[in-house]
Amino acid sequence: MRILLVEDESKTADYLRKGLGESGYMVSVARDGNDGRHLIEEEEFDLIVLDVMLPGLDGWQLLKIVRQRGATPVLFLTARDAVEDRVKGLELGADDYLVKPFSYAELLARVRTLLRRGPPRELDTLQVADLHLDLLRRKVSRNGERILLTNKEFALLHLLLSRQGEALSRSFIASQVWQMNFDSDTNVVDVAIRRLRAKVDDPWPVKLIHTLRGTGYMLEAPP
Repeated sequence: MRILLVEDESKTADYLRKGLGESGYMVSVARDGNDGRHLIEEEEFDLIVLDVMLPGLDGWQLLKIVRQRGATPVLFLTARDAVEDRVKGLELGADDYLVKPFSYAELLARVRTLLRRGPPRELDTLQVADLHLDLLRRKVSRNGERILLTNKEFALLHLLLSRQGEALSRSFIASQVWQMNFDSDTNVVDVAIRRLRAKVDDPWPVKLIHTLRGTGYMLEAPP
């Protein structure tokens, strides 16, 4: 199991690297937020332990980067003990929050719990290329520009993004978005896709929603 520790306090970082190493984990240490971002983007980890107050990018910013990339478990380890800080961390997508000073035995127990959890929960944010969907806030943007969608358009885009790179049949899309089966000659899916494209694809040169003749549709960034 690989753990990334992003911690700027040298004594704490060295202590945890030694302890977690002796407990059988491979530990990489980043001493500031910028190094942390580099490792997050370049390598794969089974767990990330983050401080909040860091030189460069802070822990909140790093957590957003982690969540854009996947569902790697994140444990905040920080001196920020205010209730609003804990709530903020969990709302941004952290899996656990431990306040300094801490007991190593408790930290190790929390690490083990996070690493043996089942399948990760659904991501709160989804992204492909410059298209970004925030599930909790129900916001969609492309290249930083806000896109207003109806409830069905949002549900349709969420389905396409969550299954990006997969060929989805019209009947599957209909069953997932409208919760019912449509007759094969019904063009409701085609109409909905056309309306969605007008908002998320047509204004930009790079197209993300692709038609698969005889099959259905796929959302995928071009190579």
